Amino acid sequence: MKFLLTSAGIANPSISAALVELLGKPIAESTALFVPTGVYPFSGGGEMAWKAIHGRSASPLCELGWKSLGMLELTALPTIREENWVPAVRAADALLVWGGDVLYLTHWLRQSGLADLLPSLSDTVYVGVSAGSIAVTPYNCDAEFDLAFVPDGSDMAQDADRALGLVDFTLYPHLDHPDMEDTRLADIQKWASGIPVPTYAIDDHTAIRVVDGAVDVVSEGDWRLINPRPSARGWSPRER
Repeated sequence: MKFLLTSAGIANPSISAALVELLGKPIAESTALFVPTGVYPFSGGGEMAWKAIHGRSASPLCELGWKSLGMLELTALPTIREENWVPAVRAADALLVWGGDVLYLTHWLRQSGLADLLPSLSDTVYVGVSAGSIAVTPYNCDAEFDLAFVPDGSDMAQDADRALGLVDFTLYPHLDHPDMEDTRLADIQKWASGIPVPTYAIDDHTAIRVVDGAVDVVSEGDWRLINPRPSARGWSPRER
């Protein structure tokens, strides 16, 4: 699978060009499935999902002029026969995975069976936005925040610090965003100091592109690569 992991969608011409290169053809000739699931735990999540689908959010994604665009709702997939949704996923040129609650999104990526399917999609482009990007990394930088949205009695909070680990680095989006707490570089460095893999801190005009394990940065903004300290090797989130 090819990855384009963004903080705020296809936010500038450089990220758009990277997407077209990964697709191997124009967006107008490409098909996509949109995954809104991560935003539901938040108040007004359904409205935010609707706005994203209709191109009315601040992070461009669905409105790029796709040849066709469908919705893939992860919470519904466990109740649907695989033959009625897996072929559509395999046929799509891109999976557009929206932001929101990393813990909730990661839970449903696993429960739906999509997480198990992703590694086999060698020609598909996974386009993440914020939480949709964090979800494929090994560690969830939003775990403490996400825990506040776990329903009473749910076991979803187990291993909240962990995500899918489909790439070998972790990601901290929205670097220096004026409206978000804990996105200053010093805050990110503090979190990353205990993580045993590299951390990319990226702003809303930056994306991380991954092809066959090779990583490069596409940016018209600001970003930092924070390498792990030697003392972080062997670290486990349960030991903090």
